[in-house]
Amino acid sequence: MHSQIVKEMTRHEQLIAALQHNFGFDNFKGNQEAIINNVMDGKNTFVLMPTGSGKSLCYQLPALMMDGVAIIISPLIALMKNQVDAIRSYYDEDSVAHFINSSLSRPEIHAVHEDIIQGKTKLLYMAPEGLQKQENVELLQGVKVSFYAIDEAHCISEWGHDFRPEYRNIRPLVEKIGIAPIIALTATATPKVQQDIQKNLQINDAAVFKSSFNRPNLYYEVRQKTAEVNKDLVRFIKQMEGKSGIVYCMARKEVESLAQILQVNNISALPYHAGMDAAERSKNQDAFLMEKCQVIVATIAFGMGIDKPDVRFVVHYDVPKSLEGYYQETGRAGRDGGEGRCICFYSPKDIDRLRSFQLDKSRQDNNMQEAEITNQLLAETQQYMESSTCRRRLLLHYFGEKYPHENCGCCDNCNKIFKQYDATELLGLAIETVQECNERFKPEHIVDILHGNKTPDVLSFQHDEMENFGVASDETEELLNTIMKEAMMHGFLEKDASTYGSVHITPQGKKFLRRPTKFEIPIEVIDEDAEENIEQNMIGSSAADTELYSILKDLRKKVGKQHDVPPYVIFQDPSLEAMATFYPITLEELQNIPGVGAGKAKRYGDEFIKVIKEYVEENEIIRPEDLRVKTVAHKSAHKVAIIEAIDRRIAIDDLALRFGMSMEEIVKEIEAIVYSGTKLNIRYFLEEVIDPDSIEEIFDYFKHAENDSIKLAMQELGEDYYSEIEVRLVRIQFHSDLGN
Repeated sequence: MHSQIVKEMTRHEQLIAALQHNFGFDNFKGNQEAIINNVMDGKNTFVLMPTGSGKSLCYQLPALMMDGVAIIISPLIALMKNQVDAIRSYYDEDSVAHFINSSLSRPEIHAVHEDIIQGKTKLLYMAPEGLQKQENVELLQGVKVSFYAIDEAHCISEWGHDFRPEYRNIRPLVEKIGIAPIIALTATATPKVQQDIQKNLQINDAAVFKSSFNRPNLYYEVRQKTAEVNKDLVRFIKQMEGKSGIVYCMARKEVESLAQILQVNNISALPYHAGMDAAERSKNQDAFLMEKCQVIVATIAFGMGIDKPDVRFVVHYDVPKSLEGYYQETGRAGRDGGEGRCICFYSPKDIDRLRSFQLDKSRQDNNMQEAEITNQLLAETQQYMESSTCRRRLLLHYFGEKYPHENCGCCDNCNKIFKQYDATELLGLAIETVQECNERFKPEHIVDILHGNKTPDVLSFQHDEMENFGVASDETEELLNTIMKEAMMHGFLEKDASTYGSVHITPQGKKFLRRPTKFEIPIEVIDEDAEENIEQNMIGSSAADTELYSILKDLRKKVGKQHDVPPYVIFQDPSLEAMATFYPITLEELQNIPGVGAGKAKRYGDEFIKVIKEYVEENEIIRPEDLRVKTVAHKSAHKVAIIEAIDRRIAIDDLALRFGMSMEEIVKEIEAIVYSGTKLNIRYFLEEVIDPDSIEEIFDYFKHAENDSIKLAMQELGEDYYSEIEVRLVRIQFHSDLGN
């Protein structure tokens, strides 16, 4: 017994000495020492440890202490570089740690091979794709491998949030190179994913080390994603002035445009996604690490290999694809134990879009199992986003851990006050309506029927004649939407991914119809006094200057008369309201006003700028320019291509097909181009699809109308004579001819 204690103390002393020498720490955190002991004893190991808990040390320290080279398999080039740089910073020789990936030249790869052969390298980082290359297999067969570390091991599982097929080939490669102990590490794995990882790597005998998933320093919040999402985001980041943050987006194009929007609002932001040039991506990453920029805007799909301890906020601009992904990405905030705010902008439409995209992809690939997995992961994400339960409890429950408290005090739901609302009757009506609609329609359609909304879809299917039409017209649509969401969360209804989100009744829902039981939902209690204060503050900061607005309307009328066009052709009312709110006094500022653009600013701007400037000086107004959220002129490839195609007189319906758009969508794009001040000539197309007399009649209507409302135009011109698209196309030509 005594000798065993001495032996353990000797190992402990060795580890502490190595920890101090290599990393400058005096003590291990959590399970680190037990994990390292297990690895050094040559045993297989499975580590489930949250981001920021020190996973990397669990394989870095034993690699430095053991004979041979440790093979670290990692999916991210950025993370490899980051970790290699960190290890090298403690050593005189760079040869102690290397990576081999596509960023290296052939001479650089040869130099790495030499260091490995000579036994200088203790840690070698590779992606699974690189490990399977024959030259690397042959190299490693000739050296001693101390162990294999599989970082981001959740990539092995199809149920993981970032599944990579190449990860499932790791075990055959281990057997080909040479058997050695395996340590698999991940920050996010449900029990199902953990079993899949161990089975695939053939390490069912592994010692399993689980740390708590609770990150008490992180604040979780879900915000509704509205048309004002960019303004909400800018305001939030400006509240976090001087603090580093990451903003995640779904698409690369969105990353670029959002980074630009932040930049024009005086926020230091850079984009980061897989489609960028590697050198530029690396440069942006370094700028973030060196605090030369405040915010990195990145794609969720690509992931980020940034090991920065003082990230103070993580924003999901789009809903994540799974709760595992969400947990890992939010885990990049507050890794040093300090402040970490995690905000997610959520819209059910984002979930539907992801479902549809995956369903189409699975059909093309003839792999419906993948669609089913994605659908289940998205359902869990949606339940989290729409729940009124403590978000920390939901997250920990997802990973198989029980949170002992009802209220964490550090999420949006725990900071709200809820009351229980008896929705038994309304739930019954909702399920009945789904049944009457033969389970063929989305939740929004059911809400329209219950509320009595005569939408085009409701009318076209004659659902306004149903018995339940308007039966809940006294209730708010928000309440009815909440009931539909809660009904799905509690298993009474479910969405069918194969029919793009139509609602089906579950066996539990059918049972409820036969024998209703009490059904209560939580409704947030609003502090009316607080709401009134917020509303007053909003009015005080965003209401237009009515006196200036009146002056600008008179000026618009005068300028319209000079140019022989209706006043609204010069600038529409929302543009004047914005001018009377933000007081632009230069042409550059005027261009950033919604609905103006460079073309209109150049043509009409001087007189408006002169009037606004005089008004500001006379009334000694302090302009709220620093509070204004600016927009970026949209210069998408689509818009440029549309302009060029119209110049070449390509038919607009052909253009819609080329871009995969509906006619409605392409017309909307062309309207945006013309309203921003660009002159287009689409007469060649108008004359093909509308007879000359009709073009002249519609054109003449807009010339004498008080505004350019399509609804009023259709009433005046007659819906039986013209389609809405025809009227909108002529309106485009009218604005282009007379306004631009």
